[in-house]
Amino acid sequence: MTRLEAKLAETSRPATAQIEYGAAKQLTTKEANRVALGALIGTAMEWYDFFLFSAAAAIVFNVQYFNTENATAAALSSFATFGVGLAARPIGGLIFGHLGDRIGRRKILMITIVGIGVVTGLIGLLPTYEAIGIAAPILLVLLRIGQGLFVGGEWAGAMTIVVENAPLEKRAVYAAIPQIGSPIGTILSSGAFFVLALWLSQENFDAWGWRIPFVAAIPLLLVAVWIRSKLEESPVFEELLEQGETDQSPVSSTLRGYWKHIIVGMAAGFLGIGGFYLVTAFVVWYGVTHLDYSREIMLLGGMVAAAVEIPVLILAGRAGAKFGASKVILWGGIGSALLAWPSFLMIESGNGFLIVLGMTVAVAALSVPYAASGTVLTGLFPAKYRYTGVGMAQNTAGMLSGFIPMIATALVASAANHWWPAAAVLAFLSLFTAASALLSPRMSVDLPGFRH
Repeated sequence: MTRLEAKLAETSRPATAQIEYGAAKQLTTKEANRVALGALIGTAMEWYDFFLFSAAAAIVFNVQYFNTENATAAALSSFATFGVGLAARPIGGLIFGHLGDRIGRRKILMITIVGIGVVTGLIGLLPTYEAIGIAAPILLVLLRIGQGLFVGGEWAGAMTIVVENAPLEKRAVYAAIPQIGSPIGTILSSGAFFVLALWLSQENFDAWGWRIPFVAAIPLLLVAVWIRSKLEESPVFEELLEQGETDQSPVSSTLRGYWKHIIVGMAAGFLGIGGFYLVTAFVVWYGVTHLDYSREIMLLGGMVAAAVEIPVLILAGRAGAKFGASKVILWGGIGSALLAWPSFLMIESGNGFLIVLGMTVAVAALSVPYAASGTVLTGLFPAKYRYTGVGMAQNTAGMLSGFIPMIATALVASAANHWWPAAAVLAFLSLFTAASALLSPRMSVDLPGFRH
């Protein structure tokens, strides 16, 4: 081919093919914000439901659904149930990722949010071990698996539709918005338990009070569905569909061509999920069971930490747009590792202010790389495999993270109930995520105006 022929071939391509299908469509700020808000409300609902289970696993399920007099054994069983739900997430990611890359992001996001809300409401109605015996923990595990399947398709779809509706140069800013659903969900779930713990006696809380936040998921679901129904489909996916560029087997194609990207993406998201579960679910259980702290002070610590996390996520998202998402993950991970020991020393202190401060510092530090993880994950995969690839990476991280509270519980028990193994786990997770930032820029999709 002559130089002239090559030039003609280049100029004959659609403009979008030189960037990304649909990415050349310029949405107004108002339109992009509407999409981001719809995704945020859905993810807040998702994390509200999921963190309800996290908090209940630490202070309710170990008593109501697992018949053992050994507190550590009951906690291990309860946290294992928590982990089983996360183990179901990759399967849900495969199912809904396949559909999301075949028939559209918006349709799948409606299915996942309905599934999450219905399952959560059913958990609130589930009889206890005392009422129906061994069937109680079995049904709890089955409902948890169902919840995990739907959550497996939720986050990846919300992140994908937000990023694909955002201007290229602002993708890091918009990618941080769905992440805010995590602290909002924490505040709502922990806040509900906190208020009920103050309002009700221990006996009434254990008997029926804990069920109220779970059943409340049903009316919250109706609001979330109404808002999410107004979401616009991704222009990137619409153009892929128009051009006939969707893949009939996105799962197998992603596994064949992008398995290394899945591993790097998993590492990038690991701290934000696993570290958060460690500082919330495990620390709440450890504080109440071994340090004799009140449930109220531990739940308050989780709420304050989540409230501080919101501005941290916003600022870290802007830093990702300015300096690059990978740099934010690298230095955020290193900072989280350095603060792991001081955070646990404060939690161990017995002073109420320091307990809350320790939890807040730990969550704020791990939230910096978490804010940038959505940008890195969506940048690792081309549009035709993005829902699937992001789902595989994030849900693998979620699956492994689900067992972090159980691992920390076992390690702390083997160290005579001392806190240092838990701090070591947090430091390891932090450095593991930081290491992913060294590889992600070289593996990301090359999109003009988008800083990796």
